Amino acid sequence: MQTETATTRQLEVAGLRVRCRSEGAGPPVLVLHGWGASIEAVRPISATLAPIATAHAIDLPGFGESEPPPEPWGVGDYARFVDALMTALGIESAPVVGHSFGGRIAIHLAVDFPTRATKLVLVDSAGVRPRRSFRSYRRVALAKLGRAAAWVGGAPGTRLQTRIRERTASRDYLEAGELRGTFVKVVSEDLTPLLSRIAVPTLLVWGSEDSDTPVSDGKLMERLIPDAGLVVLDGAGHYSYADAAPTFGRVVRHFLGGEQAA
Repeated sequence: MQTETATTRQLEVAGLRVRCRSEGAGPPVLVLHGWGASIEAVRPISATLAPIATAHAIDLPGFGESEPPPEPWGVGDYARFVDALMTALGIESAPVVGHSFGGRIAIHLAVDFPTRATKLVLVDSAGVRPRRSFRSYRRVALAKLGRAAAWVGGAPGTRLQTRIRERTASRDYLEAGELRGTFVKVVSEDLTPLLSRIAVPTLLVWGSEDSDTPVSDGKLMERLIPDAGLVVLDGAGHYSYADAAPTFGRVVRHFLGGEQAA
């Protein structure tokens, strides 16, 4: 077992000041957090990797203590940022672990920069566009009505738009603040066309009770990614790496080559 160390520092990456935490000793692994999260949220992932690797977790631009992007970014923009981050860290290639939104970025990175990721671990990953129900179509219609209300002008139009937005928008959107433009670009992108182009071994880890990105998304990814395997953690939710930490740790460490299978 390697000796564990941890350091937190500020880096200048792609013109943005960002916070990075490196933990452990050994080959590098990148850890990408989910939407609205930060380094602290993925601390259990870094901790479980520290005995076999150096886990580099980053506050993605706009989150934690990192500066926001200068304009609304899509997933591909975040992938380009991670490419620049790896250069800044002196990492030519490494496994990438991505939770939820971080999984979106990992997928794009593996396709857009195929020499960067040697393996992927997608944990309760986002990226599959959900099927629309009648309720979702209704929300879209109301959202369009809200945009139309803006044309009314003045206080009445603003109040109507606000009320409609509060009724139809997701909590993530309402809490996104200056990242609302980025949020819209990110969630509107369906990554399923990219999955067949992932050319590295991929481990999919899912919580059986995940209601944000359901297990069906993981099963679809397993079918479409050429070299992929799905592990479902019974009873775990969207944060399966924390809900079932011991099992998650054993599975991921084995996949990365640092622990024998039980």
